[in-house]
Amino acid sequence: MKRLLEVLGLVALVQDVLGLVQEITGRPHGWGLVRRLGFLDGYEIYASAALLVLAFALFAAAESRKSE
Repeated sequence: MKRLLEVLGLVALVQDVLGLVQEITGRPHGWGLVRRLGFLDGYEIYASAALLVLAFALFAAAESRKSE
């Protein structure tokens, strides 16, 4: 379970970085998940910030679990 939380945290962190880079540079690289979700149009930066918080929460949850 700890490894799963770490992997999900890493995926959320990578998606956050990709989303922020796309929004700051203005280049649609097409790699980020946030850009592909239509209901987030206009809220990409907020969604990327939420992914950052989610990533740190997943890392904290993984750290609090005993290693298995």
